[in-house]
Amino acid sequence: MLFKLLLPFAFGYFLSFLYRVVNVAIAPDLVQEFGLDANQMGLISSAYLLTFALCQLPLGLLLDRYESRKVSAALLLIAAMGALVFASADSALGLLIGRGLIGIGVSACLMAAFTAYANLLPSEKLPLVNGLQLMAGGLGVVSASTPVQWFLTWGDWRLLFQILGVASVVASVLVYGLVPKYTTHSKGQGLKLQLVELWQVIKSPSFCQMAPLSVTTQGVFGAFVGLWSGYWLRDYLSLSDSVAAQIILTMALAMTAGFVVLGWLAASLYRFGVSSYVVSVSGMLIYILSQWVIINEWSEWHHLWWGLSGFFGTSGVLMYAYLSQSVPKSLVGRVNTSLNLCVFVVAFACQWGLGIVINLWPADALGIYPQTAYATAWMWALGLQVMALIWCLYHAILGKLR
Repeated sequence: MLFKLLLPFAFGYFLSFLYRVVNVAIAPDLVQEFGLDANQMGLISSAYLLTFALCQLPLGLLLDRYESRKVSAALLLIAAMGALVFASADSALGLLIGRGLIGIGVSACLMAAFTAYANLLPSEKLPLVNGLQLMAGGLGVVSASTPVQWFLTWGDWRLLFQILGVASVVASVLVYGLVPKYTTHSKGQGLKLQLVELWQVIKSPSFCQMAPLSVTTQGVFGAFVGLWSGYWLRDYLSLSDSVAAQIILTMALAMTAGFVVLGWLAASLYRFGVSSYVVSVSGMLIYILSQWVIINEWSEWHHLWWGLSGFFGTSGVLMYAYLSQSVPKSLVGRVNTSLNLCVFVVAFACQWGLGIVINLWPADALGIYPQTAYATAWMWALGLQVMALIWCLYHAILGKLR
């Protein structure tokens, strides 16, 4: 059963992440063809994140009411349509609409998988299985670096998105055809009761304590993986496209390893009474420190520090397993999508907001912004994470004192 569960959901999530981060590789082509500035490029890329986020609350209700395979399979067809709209765009508006449709279409790829796993597998297996699912997303990031750069040497970005559209249809068929059926727990509940239960989850002390740190680290990580890492490496550090792609590949491979290793570590330590919460917070602290080193250029070992950033940038996702274990199965879909909503709202705000901040400085004749612009933008994002860390630790210490 695990194979039938993991294969289709993993393929869908692979596509989801590839869609999310592919603009890192194709951004120079889009800027040249459509004459986009940093603000416009940030908005177009983040349109995926905004529509993705807006789908999360209704998606949570759907996943608790209907089977994951039905919800995810239907939405993946919308992703296919969005890819074709993006591929045929002749203006920035067309790109924006295409990215928005793609965000809607892949909005269930991760949460549908997590909900199905929570309903079909023992709770002690969730951190590891969730990690394997997330590893597929990491492979999507890997594919969006050097492999996409290679593809663009003989094809163009329009052909790439046409292929991704076909792949999305295949993913839809696999999800609907292979994923085992299971009994949902909320069919007899009215919408009003479901919303009341959702509000109870969101305002609970544990959610309010843990969510800000997980949300800010994942949101910032998503913004950089999805777009701004390439700008930093190419413009701030003046690295060539090929060298930048290699560093992004290192980060992507480390991210893939982080999903699996941290999931395995959390599952292993769970047997000794150490919760995934402890593993998650520790990893997020290291992620914040790695960003500080990169911003201040304390080391020229770019592969090492971007690799550490990629590995520990995944730490926040362990909160999904922790929260799934702490609520009844009838609420799993809603608690996961509530957290995911917050993550993608912050990721949207960061990806577009960083572009707005960078755009405050004038670009040179080649469209390159000054180093100060990038450093200021990233320091702003780092400050959000530090405040969330202080919030989390404050409430953790306060809880122990009580």
